[in-house]
Amino acid sequence: MNDKQIRQDVIEELEFEPSIDAEHIGVAVEGGVVTLTGHVSSYAQKIEAEAAAQRVQGVRAIALEIDVRYPFEKHVDDDQIAKRAADALTAHLPVKEKVSVTVQKGWIFLTGAVHWQYQKAAAEYAVRRIEGVTGLTNRISVTPSIMPKDVKKKILAALHRNAQVEGEGVSVTAKGGAITLSGKVRTWQERAVVERAAWSAPGVTVVDNKLAVEGTHRAPEQF
Repeated sequence: MNDKQIRQDVIEELEFEPSIDAEHIGVAVEGGVVTLTGHVSSYAQKIEAEAAAQRVQGVRAIALEIDVRYPFEKHVDDDQIAKRAADALTAHLPVKEKVSVTVQKGWIFLTGAVHWQYQKAAAEYAVRRIEGVTGLTNRISVTPSIMPKDVKKKILAALHRNAQVEGEGVSVTAKGGAITLSGKVRTWQERAVVERAAWSAPGVTVVDNKLAVEGTHRAPEQF
C-alpha cells in the first residue's frame, strides 16, 4: 500500500470517528510513518486520533504532533485538575495502590507503584478525559507482589488460546520479570493484544515490544 492511499485512509478514519473533531488535524505520510499535526480541543481527542490512525492498514509508526487547545472559557486551574484526577484515581484503583498526581499547566504527572500493568493503564485512562488536561506523563512503576515463575510458558499458552492472535510468528524471551517480544504480527491491534497478554502474566515487570507489523521490516518506531 502506498503512502498516498494510507494518508487518504487515515483522513477518512479520523472523519469517521465520532469522538474526534478532525477539522484541524493535518495528516502526512512518508514510508508508512504517519505524522499527525494541528490541534484539537481536548487531550482525549488527541489520544483517540492516534488510535484511529493505528487502525489503518499499512501504518507502521505514528508521530503525534497534535496540540491541545482548550477554548479560553473552558480554562481549568491546575489545582482543580489535580483534585479531579485524585478523585478519579480513587474511584478506579484499589485503595492499597499508591499513586500520586501532580499538575503543571494542565499536564498531569502520575507517579507511584502498582502490582499490575492493567492498574497502571487504568490510572492513565481515569485521568486523561478530565477537562483541562493538555498532556500526561505516566511514571507509575509496576512492582509485582509475587515472583515470576514459568513466565514464558504462560505467555505462549495465553497467545495460543487467543483467537485474535496467530502466535506462530511471535517469539517470547524471558529474563526474570523482563519480557522481550519479537517476530511479526498482522496488525497493530494484534501487536497490542500480544503485549497485553505478556503484561497479564504474574510477575512481569517490563515488556519490550519489538514486534513488527506485517508489511514492515522492523518494529514500529517509538516517538
